[in-house]
Formats: sequence, structure tokens, C-alpha cells
Amino acid sequence: MSEKSGMSGWFRRADPSAFEQSDAHLKKTLGVKEMLALGVGTIVSTAIFTLPGIVAANHAGAAVTLSFVVAAIVSGLTAFAYAEFASVLPFAGSVYSWANVVFGEVFGWIAGWALLAEYFIAVAFVASGWSANFHQFLANFGLSLPKALNGSFAAGNGGVIDLFSLLAVLIVATLLWKGTNTTAKVENTLVVLKVLVILLFIVVGATAIHPSNYANFIPAHKAGTTFGGWQGISAGASQIFLAYIGFDSIAANSAEAKNPQKTMPRGIIGSLLIATALFVTVAMVMVGMFHYTEYANNAAPAAWALEKAGHPVVSNVLSVVALAGMFTAIIGMMLAGSRLLYAFGRDGLLPKFLGDVNGKGLPNNALLVLTVIAVLVGSVFSFNELAGLISAGTLIAFIMVSIGVYALRPREGKDLPKPGFKMPWYPVLPALGAAGAVYIFWSLDVQARVYAGLWFVLGLIVYMAYGSRHSRIHK
Repeated sequence: MSEKSGMSGWFRRADPSAFEQSDAHLKKTLGVKEMLALGVGTIVSTAIFTLPGIVAANHAGAAVTLSFVVAAIVSGLTAFAYAEFASVLPFAGSVYSWANVVFGEVFGWIAGWALLAEYFIAVAFVASGWSANFHQFLANFGLSLPKALNGSFAAGNGGVIDLFSLLAVLIVATLLWKGTNTTAKVENTLVVLKVLVILLFIVVGATAIHPSNYANFIPAHKAGTTFGGWQGISAGASQIFLAYIGFDSIAANSAEAKNPQKTMPRGIIGSLLIATALFVTVAMVMVGMFHYTEYANNAAPAAWALEKAGHPVVSNVLSVVALAGMFTAIIGMMLAGSRLLYAFGRDGLLPKFLGDVNGKGLPNNALLVLTVIAVLVGSVFSFNELAGLISAGTLIAFIMVSIGVYALRPREGKDLPKPGFKMPWYPVLPALGAAGAVYIFWSLDVQARVYAGLWFVLGLIVYMAYGSRHSRIHK
């Protein structure tokens, strides 16, 4: 292939019918109920039991509720764009596949590569949060694991491997290996249980609120840090974005949706609304129960707050159901991540075996690779580092989807299907969504931006050395 033809192939837009044909073997088993459960289960995951405390202590103080609102507003703008794209182009791989169609292959690669890092990190993060909550639960009964099995070596606490985190990933991988239909039934049940226990926390926690903890609601900014003031609220919002990846996990499974023109918009927007209401309420209750400084370095603040407030029984109930409910997030992340890896293999941008499916039409090769990498990532990075790193990939995808609406809209009803949902107030809202995502991206800490840049450079090297040479679009 000549250099000139290779370069032109980078920007060649994919034919959507090729994606349709490639995804035809994926079974359409997911309806609105399943998509809502997938979205709520992924968004309202480890984050709701961990992030309010972490963000309050490290960035926003009692104003952590405002961080959740800011993140929700920017995410909401992008969710409209996601809903329109998913109703027009219901393909596996979400933003990766969409960018291929409207912008060209290299942009699809950039979006997909960003999301790939996001899913690798997110699976490790959620599993790490599950492990922290399980340790908190065992500690209530005076039980604990040996230090070597109590955390990854990266955490610096004498650990060698986080055994419970490893088990959580392996259990979910085994469940997904059997298929999405079985997984969806488990997901629906666990989401209902999780929402009930969140409501229980809100009701019981509200009885232990001390209004004095809301004093100095927005603490003064500390120069040279990301704590306090609007800077703290923005930094908190950037970290919270890791939670809102949930509606991308819905989009990633578009190819397995029944009647995607209706199912996708309802699932994406509905899950975001439900999740945001729960997030804001839980955060308000949590910082009202104890001063935000008491949540520093606490990966299980919700259970700790109930225990400390004199509600050990409710704390244990919350821990048990939360532990079960957190599996919904690991399910959502691994399901979406494996479909993205499958899409890369399907299109030849990564080794072909990733795009192979078994006799049941399941991309289990991709699932296996995702499982191994997620376990390795969890061993290299600590819980707090993982929390800061996830948002970068999410935000890059959000920016690309928001801008992509301008390329999608003129083609709808012409060479692309008519949408089941249109982003309102076009062309203003797509620009606001992209601008909001850019602003939050620059509010990330320096480490997260540096890692995102290094991952981006590595991605371009992989694309030039392998992806562009084996691409089905080029051929």
C-alpha cells in the first residue's frame, strides 16, 4: 500500500451497511427495561457508595452535590447526542463505530482507543471499590485477610494482590461467558435491590444529619491545589465523570437492542435522569451526616457513615446489598468493553481473533482479553489513581459525539436511517455539550491528562503500525 493511499484510507468513512452485516449474528435480546437496568446499574455503581466521600474530602467539601449536578448537566447534553446516534446507527462499539461512519477511520480509532482505556480502568476501579466495601463488611465482624491478599502492590500498604477484586472480575466474566440474556436477568434483579438499599440509606441517613456540616458549603479555594471554590467543584465534577460512563455502556450494546430507534433513547436518557437524582440525594445526606474531612481516604464511606452514626444493622444490610449491586456495574463495563474490543477485531484494527464469536454468537475472545488486562491494571494502579484516570477517556468520547451530531444530521433520512430521537435545540446544544466536556477535561489533574496523552500517542503508534495496514475499510 502506498503512503498516499494509506493516508487517504485514514479519513475514509465507513459504510454503515458493513457494520450491520458484521453485527447481524449478535442476538437482539435487550429491550427498554434491560437497557435501563444496564444504564442505572452501571452509572449507580461503586461510585454512589464511594465518590461522594472521596470528592468531598479531596475537592469540593459539602459542595460535592454541585459537582454531581455540573457533571450531570454536561453528561445530559452529551446523552442527547448519544441517543440520536444510537437510534440512527445501532452498532457494537458505540462512539468508535459512529465516528468511523461520520468522520473516518482515524477519528473512529481515536474515540475507540480512548474508550478502551476507560473500560480497562473502569472494570478495575469498580472491582476495587467492591473489594473495599467487602473488607469494610468483614471488619464489622472482626474479620480480615492477610495483608498480602488485602490490596494491590500499587496501593503501598504491603499488599501483593487484591484477592476480592480479582474474584469479582472472574465471577462477572464467567457470567458474561454464558450470554447476555442470562446476564440481563441477573442485572435487572440486582439493580432493583441496589436502588432499594440506596433509598434505605437516604431515609436512615437523613435521621443522622447535622445541619452544621453544611456550614461553609463551598469552602475557600486553597492556592496551588484543586480543593475548594469553583476549582474544587470543577475538579470534583471531572472525577465524577467516571460514573456517567454508564450510558456509553448502553450505546455499546446497541447491536443487541430490540427496536433500537425507541429502546436506545429511552434507555440512555432515562437511566441518566434516575441516576442523577440518586447521586445528588446520597451526596447531600452523606456530607450532612459527618463533616466532609472525615471521609478522607475512605473507599467505603456510605457503610462507614451508617456504622459510625449508630446504625450497624442498616450498615451491614447496605454492605450486603451494595456488594451484590456493584456487580451490575462490573457487568455493564465488561459487557461494553468486550463489545468495543470485538468491534476493533471485527474491523481488522486489532488482531482478528478479537472479532471472532463462538457458536452462540458471543465475542468471548474479546471478553477474555478484557478480563486479563483489567486484572493487570488493578494491580498497577491504586483505587484513588484509578478514580482520576477513567474520566479522560469518557470526556474525549463525549467531545467527539457532541461534534459528530453536526456531521450526522445532514445525512439522516438520506444515506442514513431517520432517527428515532433528535437532539433538541440544534445546533446550539451540541456545541454546549462539546464545550462543557472540554472544560471538564482541563479540570482533570495533571497526572490524568499526562496519562491520557501518553495513551493517545501509543494509540496512534498502534494504528499506524498495525491498524491501518489490516483495516477492512482500507481493503
